[in-house]
Amino acid sequence: MTDTSEVRTRGEAALDAEQKSERLEFSGPARWTIIVVTLVAIGIAINQLFNLRIGGYSFLEGMYLYVLAGLFLSLTFITFRAYGPPSPRVPWYDWCLAAVTLAVCAFFVATAGESLDSGWEYAAPERAVWASIVLYLLILEGTRRAGGMVLFCVVLLFSLYPTFAEHVPDPLNGFTQPFTDVIPYFMISSEASFGIPMRAFGNLVIGFILFGAVLQFTGGGKFFNNLAMAVVGGYRGGAAKVSIFASGFMGSMSGSVISNVLTTGAVSIPAMRKTGFAPRYAAATEACASTGGVLMPPIMGATAFVIASWLSRPYVEIMLAAAIPSLLYFFGLFVQIDAYSARRGLKGLPQEDRPRALKTLADGWLYVAVFALLIYLMVAFRWETTAPFYAVALLLIVNQFRPGDRVSLNGLFSIIASVGRTLAELVAVLLGIGMIVGAFQATGLTGPLANELVYAAGNSLPMLLLMGAVTSFIFGMGMTVTACYIFLAVVLAPALVQAGLNELAVHLFILYWGMVSFITPPVALGAFAAASMAGANAFKTAFEAMKLGGVIYVVPFFFVLNPALIGQGALAEVIVVLICALMGVWFISSALQGYVSFVGPLHSSTLSTVMRAVLLFAGLMVAAPVGGVAGLNHTVLTLTGFAVALVPFLVAWRAGAERSVA
Repeated sequence: MTDTSEVRTRGEAALDAEQKSERLEFSGPARWTIIVVTLVAIGIAINQLFNLRIGGYSFLEGMYLYVLAGLFLSLTFITFRAYGPPSPRVPWYDWCLAAVTLAVCAFFVATAGESLDSGWEYAAPERAVWASIVLYLLILEGTRRAGGMVLFCVVLLFSLYPTFAEHVPDPLNGFTQPFTDVIPYFMISSEASFGIPMRAFGNLVIGFILFGAVLQFTGGGKFFNNLAMAVVGGYRGGAAKVSIFASGFMGSMSGSVISNVLTTGAVSIPAMRKTGFAPRYAAATEACASTGGVLMPPIMGATAFVIASWLSRPYVEIMLAAAIPSLLYFFGLFVQIDAYSARRGLKGLPQEDRPRALKTLADGWLYVAVFALLIYLMVAFRWETTAPFYAVALLLIVNQFRPGDRVSLNGLFSIIASVGRTLAELVAVLLGIGMIVGAFQATGLTGPLANELVYAAGNSLPMLLLMGAVTSFIFGMGMTVTACYIFLAVVLAPALVQAGLNELAVHLFILYWGMVSFITPPVALGAFAAASMAGANAFKTAFEAMKLGGVIYVVPFFFVLNPALIGQGALAEVIVVLICALMGVWFISSALQGYVSFVGPLHSSTLSTVMRAVLLFAGLMVAAPVGGVAGLNHTVLTLTGFAVALVPFLVAWRAGAERSVA
């Protein structure tokens, strides 16, 4: 068994690499290459998505995706080193790899029409086979650099799997094909590297990543942080409550837990410590808020766009479905922070340390207007692919009339460089995990594997969900959120859907459980990053984060068992189920902290542990939107939960009254 100290060492090493990569600054030829290539890619994307036909020409979809892959995969070799710590110095061989990447992708662009007409994905000529093998090796190396060794090993194994599939025992037994047939299929077909993940990238992700970066660089992050501080900063635990709103919002834009912790945590963690929060609690709060940000609409990082493409549904539908689970998660976090602050007697930020709400709104109304424009264009006109570009244009134009936040030419170049690095990392990962999708398609395994998983669970839905949660958690430890989601969408989601669960709920379920590893040991990179900034013990912070973010472990089970919690149902049912879920989350969060918010403490009773357990059980009964437990239907189960909660509430009310008298 791996020693705990070894696990911690590996986790801290990975975290250190992540932090250095986030802060890396390029200069000279490397910086200008990143800027120029990114500008060219964005220009091509705008021409394609707006159908401008500049020069009287537009790409076929396959050609368009090859162009983006060539440009951003080449940047991967410039921004990520082959070995050793992150460095802005680009070795000569990385320049060579970038040039080869551009050349081989140019070959596929030039032959895209012939490939489509002749069916090269199944019968590629020799020159296309060799070009496919070169691109395959480049993608593997790019995936290793951008996604890490664990993801590289997974992608390598599954990319070679079709060459020995018939020798693998059931349920993974499939059709075997020669290596020289498999690799061209990966590189040329629309079912592998250039399938759903890359289509989502080319059609949706680019615009939203650009929007998030421009919003941050033009002062949007500062505005929303100030607004949160003005609104809730004065209440008990105000600094931590500000962290919830600010980190949640920034995480939604960036899609990266680590970068979110490193940016907003630099402000929120010292503020929390200054107002009386223990270092590990301040760090855990920031880690939980940053993790939840990736699950929060309207942007939700990049993964939500992949879900939309995977399910062939409008992105707005995914965004609205994710709203209630996100609300429940942040409400649970808010309640725990309030309970902790009340139990410790913590105060809010003093008036002199808080901005004024009206002045903040007056100074930053632009950012609210931009978000309103973005959501209006997506909802009213369904301009999901083009809406972020309109929002970016509005931001950049109006920004020039704001002296305090005006972006200079050098600042604009910094935005472009930041976007280029982010998109390069994402493309390398998406191209790699696309081969996992292709491997299952090539071997015809997707359908049979779903049947086998259902059979292995004994046709038991709870067991199948538990298997799904554990699998998602394990893969989430070694992959990025997007990579983990796509892998599970291929392997696990069909089995859960086949068991009769709502398809959209299933895909959100695996997304949520793929995120759990950011606050759960032994990896817990989000918690470790925050702990390093707070000067707290890493593992104690991770366990504190598990308690603070406890709602994330149960909410996915709630909405996958009753899709009303993702808005899939009659309005009356959605409202009733949401109210019950909020009450249940209040009970659960209060039980975890030993203090019922707005009522009183449970810890003053000699039966404290018993009361917390009773309240936790009552919260689960109220929040769980299902019936059939102990022969009780949903309504009776919920009412029983409220009845059970009465005793802990009376204990808390009495203890609160005694405390106020004292």
